[in-house]
Amino acid sequence: MRAIRLKGTIFSGKQEGARFIRLPWVRKQIVDKLSFTPYLGTFNIKVAEDNVAKLKEVLKKAKSIDISPAEDFCRGRCFKACLMENVECAVVIPEIAGYAEDVIEIVASANLRKKLHLEDGDTVDIKITF
Repeated sequence: MRAIRLKGTIFSGKQEGARFIRLPWVRKQIVDKLSFTPYLGTFNIKVAEDNVAKLKEVLKKAKSIDISPAEDFCRGRCFKACLMENVECAVVIPEIAGYAEDVIEIVASANLRKKLHLEDGDTVDIKITF
């Protein structure tokens, strides 16, 4: 198994990830494919500028765990990950036209902001396995 390490900055999103995670078919696939029940929200990270090329390369070549869409929804590609060295999670990349290349959304079994005492603007590191 291969892995990359990235750094990024936490930011608040538009609550779109939370709406997606609340869908029963999404939750079921995360439980079945990633082996955890997701917290009802996502943790947004703006990837450091010098890490974006690495992220793009992985996304282009790596085999993902796919969240297959219901009608009228987009597919999501997931990768197992570890945040701050010790919190298991998954990176979710929605396949939406124009989705920012420097943004990743994290799903985990807990509210990561509360668990790790993090706020917008804090820097985090994440290891993505593929």
